[in-house]
Amino acid sequence: MKHMTRKAFTIAEANAELPRLEEILQRIEAKKAAVRHHDQKLQVLDALWGESVAHTTNPDHAAFNGHSSRVDGLVLDIKTIVEEEIIVAGIRFPQGGIEHGLLDFPTTYKGRWVLLCWQRGEPRVGYWHELDGGYAGRHEITTEHIITMGKEDDPATVDDSDLNF
Repeated sequence: MKHMTRKAFTIAEANAELPRLEEILQRIEAKKAAVRHHDQKLQVLDALWGESVAHTTNPDHAAFNGHSSRVDGLVLDIKTIVEEEIIVAGIRFPQGGIEHGLLDFPTTYKGRWVLLCWQRGEPRVGYWHELDGGYAGRHEITTEHIITMGKEDDPATVDDSDLNF
């Protein structure tokens, strides 16, 4: 597997991304709401017809296909947005992140990779955690972090074998 150099975000760079990310997350939320709408329609059709709704002779077959296709398209849209507008920028969703509006920005701190952590609704990136720390392991960002994170270490020299994204 090819070893890739990762971008180390400074806190200022991560904060500068927030307006763009907020807009992206709003678009994702709208698509998730549309998925829920079409999924509810599919549940009604399933309750009415069961498996027979999938038969071409069923009177609600066209509606079933329409809602199914729309769900598939919306899920693909969300995946594309995440991959092409978030992941490609070096930002990641932690486990449960898409549901809770959590994003992580890789950065370096004292010779190791850590993650700046932001949750939708927070005015700025105010926390960080170790790679395996998760939301529960968040630490508040201090002046020392602002001065050093993503700046003092050359990302090319920091071991990135623990970065699994």
